[in-house]
Amino acid sequence: MRILAIDTALGACSACVFEAGAAAPLAQETLVMDRGHAEALMPLIERVMQKADGGFAALGRVAVTVGPGSYTGLRVGVSAARAIAFAAGIPAVGVTTVAACAAPLIGREHGRVIAAALDARHGQVWFQALTAEGKPLVSLRQVSYRDAARAIGAGPVSLVGSAALSVANEAWAIGLDALVVDDAKAPNIAWVARLGLIADPESAPPRPLYLKAPETTPQDKARLPRR
Repeated sequence: MRILAIDTALGACSACVFEAGAAAPLAQETLVMDRGHAEALMPLIERVMQKADGGFAALGRVAVTVGPGSYTGLRVGVSAARAIAFAAGIPAVGVTTVAACAAPLIGREHGRVIAAALDARHGQVWFQALTAEGKPLVSLRQVSYRDAARAIGAGPVSLVGSAALSVANEAWAIGLDALVVDDAKAPNIAWVARLGLIADPESAPPRPLYLKAPETTPQDKARLPRR
């Protein structure tokens, strides 16, 4: 099966085409950015698809990061994935950003806790911890850097994600053996594709995952608020 993977949840705009069983994507592109995903995504997808023989007709599935992440970025990616899947008549699945960040470490960090820590701003982090085999230890949550470190337990821990160093600093302060493996701003798009290939469309819908309310408030019936 061939899959198109899309990520606009965090600090990048990415897409790739991946064939099941392959070692690397058939085509991929990533633009590092904090804003502008809406304008960049569709041209980026078009460029990626032009590099993959068969185009959209050869796809069997679409995967998209569903969060946690930027409110606007999530909506951009999910909307695009749904539209492409609908037009192609294929399933769309959602992949969490923490799962995509942690996936490269599963099975490789023997005897260590694997923790994904993504910057949620204002001293907060989107956090999840797993065993070395990928079994959940700490459920996905939004907490302070300190509370994330304390949730790890006795460790040792291998950390990934944009807030990995911040959580590691707190872990070191309480005497934990903490290793920062990767502090990239966004997951590797190839791992979004790999997880999307094994996801169940029934239990992994392409629906935004928010751990807190968005920091924007709609205007009251399109009127300017009173002062």
